[in-house]
Amino acid sequence: MHDVRRWPWFGIALLIIVSDQLAKLYFNGTYQYGETRAVIPGLFNFTLIYNPGAAFSFLADAGGWQKHVFTVLAFAVSGWLGWNILRGHFSCLMRWAAALIMGGALGNVIDRMAYGHVVDFIQVYYHDWYYPAFNLADSAICIGAALMVLDSLRKPNR
Repeated sequence: MHDVRRWPWFGIALLIIVSDQLAKLYFNGTYQYGETRAVIPGLFNFTLIYNPGAAFSFLADAGGWQKHVFTVLAFAVSGWLGWNILRGHFSCLMRWAAALIMGGALGNVIDRMAYGHVVDFIQVYYHDWYYPAFNLADSAICIGAALMVLDSLRKPNR
C-alpha cells in the first residue's frame, strides 16, 4: 500500500520545518521586535515582526479565534497532501509541491501554538513600497503553490 520511495517527501517537509524554526529562533534571539537591519540597502532587510493572522496579516485583528482556524486548516491540508503522497496519487512535481506546502504550513503552526503568532523576518522593498514581511515557511508555501499550478497546467485534463 505505501511505497517506501514515497517517504522521502516527508523528510523534505521536515527539513523545511527545521530550517524555518532554526531561522525563527535565531531572529527571535538576535533581534528586538521591530528591529530592522539592511542586507541589500534599498531592496532587502531582515526585520523581526509578529503576525497573528495569515498571509499579509489577513485577520490579524480578529481577536484570536483565527489562530485556531489556521492551525486546524494547516493540519487538514497537510494531512490530505500527505495521504495523497502515500497513496501515490501525485506526480513527482505535485509531490514536491505537497512537501513544500506541508513543511511551510506546519512550520507556521508551530509558531501559532508556541507563541500565538507567526514570526516573520524577511522584508523586501523598493523605495517607499514594502512587501509584507514573511519567513522561510511562507516561501515554501508560495513555491509549493506555484508548483501545483505548474503541475495542473502540464496535465489540463486531470
